[in-house]
Amino acid sequence: MSDERKTPEQRAQMTDIERLRHSTAHVLATAILKLWPDAQFAAGPPVENGFYYDVDLSHRISPEDFEKIEAEMKKEIKANHPFERMDVSRDEALDLGKKGRLAALADRSEPSKFKLDIIENIPPDESISLYRNGEFIDLCAGPHVMRTGNIGAFKLTSVASAYYKGDERNPQLQRVYGTAFKTKKELDDYFAMLDEAKKRDHRKLGKELELFVFDDDVGPGLPMFLPRGAVIAEELEKLAKETEFAAGYQRVRTPHIAREILYKKSGHLPYYAESMFPPMELEDKLPSLSRPTGFQPGEEEAEQDARPPSHAGSVTSDRYYLKAMNCPHHHKLFAAVPRSYRDLPLRLAEYGTCYRYEKSGELFGLMRVRSLQMNDAHLYMTQEQFEDEFNAVNEMYLNYFKLFGIDKYLMRFSTHDPAKLGQKFVDEPELWKKTEEMTRNVLKNSGINYVEVPNEAAFYGPKIDVQAWSVIGREFSIATNQVDFAQPRFFDLRYKDKDNTEKIPICIHRAPLGTHERFVGFLIEHYAGNFPLWLSPEQVRILTIGDDPKLIDYARSVLNELRAHQVRAEIDETSDKINGKIQRAEQMKVHTMFVIGKRDMEANAVSVRIHGKGNLGAEPRAEAIAEILLSIKERRA
Repeated sequence: MSDERKTPEQRAQMTDIERLRHSTAHVLATAILKLWPDAQFAAGPPVENGFYYDVDLSHRISPEDFEKIEAEMKKEIKANHPFERMDVSRDEALDLGKKGRLAALADRSEPSKFKLDIIENIPPDESISLYRNGEFIDLCAGPHVMRTGNIGAFKLTSVASAYYKGDERNPQLQRVYGTAFKTKKELDDYFAMLDEAKKRDHRKLGKELELFVFDDDVGPGLPMFLPRGAVIAEELEKLAKETEFAAGYQRVRTPHIAREILYKKSGHLPYYAESMFPPMELEDKLPSLSRPTGFQPGEEEAEQDARPPSHAGSVTSDRYYLKAMNCPHHHKLFAAVPRSYRDLPLRLAEYGTCYRYEKSGELFGLMRVRSLQMNDAHLYMTQEQFEDEFNAVNEMYLNYFKLFGIDKYLMRFSTHDPAKLGQKFVDEPELWKKTEEMTRNVLKNSGINYVEVPNEAAFYGPKIDVQAWSVIGREFSIATNQVDFAQPRFFDLRYKDKDNTEKIPICIHRAPLGTHERFVGFLIEHYAGNFPLWLSPEQVRILTIGDDPKLIDYARSVLNELRAHQVRAEIDETSDKINGKIQRAEQMKVHTMFVIGKRDMEANAVSVRIHGKGNLGAEPRAEAIAEILLSIKERRA
């Protein structure tokens, strides 16, 4: 959740459910004041899946308090008070704040300190409004439902600590979270989904299925994939490489660090500095003029080209950054070779490792990390090629969604805020208008489900963030697609057009599979660890009934045949009973089990068992293996 204040235009775009939850936050504040009249309130917005209100209070609110808070909330809802908007002048708002009347039930001896601070930061040309429900009056731009009685089903969910405005230099407040829906059924369905989500939590399953780990000595936000988890990442990378090869992409490789000058040229410094790891200060001793040991004829010219013209033997200092993004390196690769319009579109792809300094409080399993391997590519094209290339990228997204059984998705088209040009966004107003209109037209013409979100573009151009819902209805941000008109200019990227003039290409940044970390985390929860055969860490486990040497030899021959075809197969040769072996395989969510007993061996067969489906019966060995190979090849669900 961003603590950045929303504009009136953004507030006007609130959905019905956001209005409902915003109103419930006011009712929450009303209830807390009935119980603890000295409470001071800061912000109380709707957020994803609910709402919260930040409160400064001597009493430490705990979940044990929720029942009595909810009881007071129900009284306020039953009273059916209207939400009344009152437009006031800045002086009137400040006067009420000084009297302690804002976010309060009456005048108080203590001023409404947080509300006064908020008023001071409202732009001079922006109107100020209050909202009243019953005795409660709050500084608020709205909007709300008509009456408190319009609030349906609600529930308080948790309480946490939060710094005022998200700044650790400010006071620490108590943040009370809740959620609200129009009906009790929707509320019950939501909590049923949360219960299922707990079972599917990628952090829980990642540990149980031995997929990935974090280690204090390695550092927070730096995941390490165990062999079983690395398999999933490798399969995703294989899928991406095959898909991109068929679409005319070319693969490249770039280093994990670069000099500061590269990121200044790209514009990431200073715009992106807070998300980058601190720089490394390195001292380099310039080479001397004498030939090094092992000098080969023909190397002299290359050495002289690489060496500064003077100051040989002196020590210089340079700053290097861990790579937070791949695009500057790819731009350099575009510029490394003279380009013609015949070379375009040029599609450079890399599963590049990037490092981003996420705040420790924002780290979350594989979803928010500091080390990430990105399904990245940069497409360089003429303006005329833009629509076809953009559509092709979107089509790639849709094909991936179909493969992974993602039925519900939404593309968030993020645009710039003209008031923040030169601050948050590159100061090129005409190019912003042009590229946003181009992107908007392509989305409309393609019929793709999208919403437009202001003030969330990348600093160099409009972007599309892809939201996907797992099978239980949990929402994830999994991928991004960005249009870039600025960086090709920063890097002076050029190509020769048909008329022999030099022109600057348009660039599309795209990552349909996001990062290994986030997408693997999504898939763990989407499939609840029950991966399809092609993606399963352990595709087949052979379970023997008994330990007869001939039976073991037969089982090993099946194992060798499977592994000869690159099937991830293992064998359980322990002396345990077959039920114990099956239980262990089921616990590890092994996709397919070949159970082999004496009769199977004599018939040159295997008994097939599928995780979650049970025993499918005996099949001829050749047919069972052929079916496994075909399912993997076709990447069946």
